[in-house]
Amino acid sequence: MLPTHFVEKAVVLRELLPQDLKLELEQITREEAQTTARFLAEVVGKAHARQMEEKTREKWHAELQRNRSKNLDAPSWLWSSVVELVASHEVAYLEHCRI
Repeated sequence: MLPTHFVEKAVVLRELLPQDLKLELEQITREEAQTTARFLAEVVGKAHARQMEEKTREKWHAELQRNRSKNLDAPSWLWSSVVELVASHEVAYLEHCRI
């Protein structure tokens, strides 16, 4: 731990340990997961949309709406991507702990 100043405020810095970086999905509630997912999706979606011309953006939005699952309030490709991301994060975490 290290006392320092950041933006003219006194703060304490500490090194993140591997367990601080671990994503524990089973420890968050359904509501927390949905709120987090909604926030991250909005951030990524807005950033992605800013890179598109208007016509492309409209087609992209229509495609997202068309591919919605009846049971899951997310496109199937998004669900698959999230599962892959969680798996990738777990691998990276375990690799980090090994070093």
